[in-house]
Amino acid sequence: MSIKTYRYEALLGFARELLQNAGMPDDKASDVAKILVEGELLGRTTHGYSLLAPYLREIQSGNMQVRGNPRVINDMGACLTWDGRRLPGPWLMTQAINEASARAQRFGIGTVSIQRSHHAACLGAYLHQATDQGLLLYIALTDPGFSSVAPFGGTTPVLTSNPIAFGAPTEDRPIHIDLSTSMTTNGMVAQMQSQHRQFKQPWLLDNQGQPSTDPAVISTVPPGTILPLGGLDAGHKGYGISLMVEVLSGCLSGHGRAEPKDGWGASVFVLALNPESFGGSDAYLKQATWLANACRTSTPRPGVEKVSVPGDDSTSRKQRLIRDGIPLPCDVMEALAPWSEQLSVPAPMPSTGQK
Repeated sequence: MSIKTYRYEALLGFARELLQNAGMPDDKASDVAKILVEGELLGRTTHGYSLLAPYLREIQSGNMQVRGNPRVINDMGACLTWDGRRLPGPWLMTQAINEASARAQRFGIGTVSIQRSHHAACLGAYLHQATDQGLLLYIALTDPGFSSVAPFGGTTPVLTSNPIAFGAPTEDRPIHIDLSTSMTTNGMVAQMQSQHRQFKQPWLLDNQGQPSTDPAVISTVPPGTILPLGGLDAGHKGYGISLMVEVLSGCLSGHGRAEPKDGWGASVFVLALNPESFGGSDAYLKQATWLANACRTSTPRPGVEKVSVPGDDSTSRKQRLIRDGIPLPCDVMEALAPWSEQLSVPAPMPSTGQK
């Protein structure tokens, strides 16, 4: 697979200008571009810059709305619910986390439920918004319009990869967790299928319920499924967590799987917590910092160089890529070439590095 490297600012500007020329207002375009590039910086490549071309198609088709604001369904102080009106997910998420954080500063806790958001990209890209303020953040998301994961023991897809993200500040580096509640994501399955690659382990079931490493089983009629987190042996655990995500996101927001499928989108639950309103910020930081450092200093087992805390590797990767440049598979830029021409935005030139 051919790779080229691009400067951080060049990718950010290219994405922003494409979105603006496609009709997206400046504030929304800036937030979407930032989150897509952040996905690359964090190593979540299936939820990074490769989403830009599909987003542009969604704008052109009218499936992603670009103007206006979410509609308030319910506002109870610490709890807020929005109809996202199919607006860009990265912009809605940015606004929701700002809102939840402000309410957590006031009430100790702030929640925002969003129904009918468009796709929200990489959840880990939002965590710093809260942890930089000394707040904890939890995000749960589902796409009610798509099913790829069967309940544990079943073969009919009911759920999807149902990601969660969690951020917790410490006195040093924050704890940032971003994971799907299935063995792999829909984006990774699509990427592996397009590259004619097999998974190394049987993370899927074919439509007869037999374990498979072939991503193409998802595209059969009837479709195969992705196994819940825990796989063949312990998938009941991932299944339980996935159900929790569905209830928090789709059910609480009022727009879940009982509704007719309405395209690529998301129902989201955002929760911000202020440690000062619990045991106090100083006491919290003492405990959280000790916990993180105890994990890092755990004696590594044979073959492991060091033990890290979720978010450590992403933080160091982000710093390195901003300095040296962001590698992108050539097919990502190839998919954007028609949009570059159509929207009159010159594509950035590759760079061997960034000083």
